[in-house]
Amino acid sequence: MKNYAPIACLTLIAFTCSPHQALAEGSWLDKGVGVLNTLSTGNTGTQASNSEIGEAFKNALSIGTQNVVGRLGTSDGFNGDPAIHIPLPDELQTVKNMLATIGMSQTVDDLELKLNRAAEAATPKAKALFLQAIKELSFDDIRKIYEGPEDSATRYFQGKMTPALKKEMQPIVEKSLSQVGAIQSYDTVMGQYKALPFVPNVKANLTEHVLQKGMAGIFYYIAKEEASIRKDPAKQTTALLKKVFGGK
Repeated sequence: MKNYAPIACLTLIAFTCSPHQALAEGSWLDKGVGVLNTLSTGNTGTQASNSEIGEAFKNALSIGTQNVVGRLGTSDGFNGDPAIHIPLPDELQTVKNMLATIGMSQTVDDLELKLNRAAEAATPKAKALFLQAIKELSFDDIRKIYEGPEDSATRYFQGKMTPALKKEMQPIVEKSLSQVGAIQSYDTVMGQYKALPFVPNVKANLTEHVLQKGMAGIFYYIAKEEASIRKDPAKQTTALLKKVFGGK
């Protein structure tokens, strides 16, 4: 008996991760349910083969992943986006306010910029983790996600991937913070701050802050894309996607 679970896994991710691959008629979810049902019986009801269907879902997943991770992993992907811009840690707001009183807030602004640059440099690492998550999806996972709200797949990914994503991204965030000069900026800021009289002791964990805010930004846009796909599918952009998903 053939095992269609891998294709079923790819089916789900294609629906949730790609805002640019869609059907000429009907929604991704409606078509996806039909594909899952036909795969479970071994009858695709389409001229496309099972391997082509699976490959189409892989293409859609790849495009969807690149749309989110690729966009955020570029210059100003975080810094230029008000929705996910990484602010200073709360602990450093006091530092910024104190330095602003003596006209030295520019160094703190520079640190904030570099925190966003570090997130942008670290984000591409997430792509491999999303691909791995596809392999680990079960048919039961798919059914649960179909029955959930418009961001149910994102919530599933967030719950499933956060520990691994955080673990895998931590070294690259640490490296990125150093490479973009955030550590040096932090040392400069704290040196200026500590030179002021009677200021409270302040310490911030830059790595943890960028990790948390960076992951929140990734999942924010995954949720946006998932909701958009469910409501307003786009058109196919490759011949294979048109063959597999196109209106008949």
